Amino acid sequence: MEKRKLGSTLSSFQMQMIAIGGTIGVGLFMGSAAAIQWTGPSILLSYTFSGILIYIIMRALGEMMYLRPITGSFADFASDYIHPGAGFLTAWSNIFQWVMIGISEVIAIGQYLQYWWPNYPTWITSFIVVLILGLANLASVKIYGKLESLLSLIKVLTIIVMFILGLLVILFGLGNHGKPLGIGNLWKHGGFFTGGVKGFMFSLSMVIASYQGVEIVGITAGEADNAKDSVIKSIRSIVLKVMVLYVGAIFVILAIYPWNQMGNIGSPFVKTFAKVGITFAAGIINFVVLTAALSGCNSGVFSSSRMMYTLSENGYLPKSFNKVSKRKIPYWPVMAIILGILLGSLINYALPLFFKSAADMFVLVFGASVLPGMVPWFVILISHLGFIKRHEEELVDHPFRLPGAPWINYVALVLLVAIVIFMFFNPETRASIMIGLGFEILMIVIYLIKYRKSDAK
Repeated sequence: MEKRKLGSTLSSFQMQMIAIGGTIGVGLFMGSAAAIQWTGPSILLSYTFSGILIYIIMRALGEMMYLRPITGSFADFASDYIHPGAGFLTAWSNIFQWVMIGISEVIAIGQYLQYWWPNYPTWITSFIVVLILGLANLASVKIYGKLESLLSLIKVLTIIVMFILGLLVILFGLGNHGKPLGIGNLWKHGGFFTGGVKGFMFSLSMVIASYQGVEIVGITAGEADNAKDSVIKSIRSIVLKVMVLYVGAIFVILAIYPWNQMGNIGSPFVKTFAKVGITFAAGIINFVVLTAALSGCNSGVFSSSRMMYTLSENGYLPKSFNKVSKRKIPYWPVMAIILGILLGSLINYALPLFFKSAADMFVLVFGASVLPGMVPWFVILISHLGFIKRHEEELVDHPFRLPGAPWINYVALVLLVAIVIFMFFNPETRASIMIGLGFEILMIVIYLIKYRKSDAK
């Protein structure tokens, strides 16, 4: 395989921050509102269950990456251990996923800005923001890594501060005239499992999507210094960190704010603190969820542009997409993704003509990323099965084995399939899953017509 031309300047800390930046975004800050409506307080179990499932997937990826830490890793693994067509589908699924997430981030940015400027044409601001992120990605990997680390750190620190403030409200009545709120809201208003098994399964589709982005560790590996050690450190901690942040944040929200009064519009994080009278905290958190959307776009541009680079290396895109700048940036892929995400500005402007609320737009666009976003997870688990058969000798002393393999792979695959099936049964995600499925079918047809014969040679 051709030697990679990208740089090697990302530290383990920056890899983790990039993954956190791609993961903690609108899926948590805005998507959690819709999921809470479907299942109520049991959303806490949804985040925990999904986190465990994602950890299994990431350990499988880490085991493979330890031997081959390369850019676009899981697309290459799909080609090597399943079929070249699987690598093609995986890479395009990742690109489509991040473009859709980028568009949903743009929609979210517009909603967050309305907190301060209700009548401002927010698509203009969104347009400017995406251009700035494009310039950051074209500057250098080092600058990108520093910017994303800063944005991610802001998110993490804010969630921690929010959790502490929330505990003060719950235990000591901060902002509530000194009257502790307690945690009764977790079982009042219909109980803990308000949506039953069906509602719980419906919520998993939005919650599992909140974890999309952790696999960016597999895309950044080729641009990391001391790649093997960085991969192990990143994967060992990233899922646990994200899961703790998610569960802690949602716990505070559900304890303070009655879930059945939350509605589907806007961020529950902002609503929670506005409700108890801590308006300064609501404003600060609104600013932070705005940076979260910026960070999500930033990670998405990085991730999907590297997948385009990988596709070009493997002959599925013009050679121009394989060219890098003097600063080792694949500039054509970056610009192509930026153009795709900029469509989000137009969609944010046009969709109100067809959908009655921001929540409708958000769930539709963000939900469309779920199935393509899950394709890399399916591929990682299946590739890992081929990997352990092919590398039996090298795995004897492997320091980062997946516990329970190969049986744990099959369990995880069945659970992912179940989540997809329930998305078809949920009226609010059915259109989204059909969009994702339509894209997957289109890419399979394109591969069979254009590339199948050349790959078979």
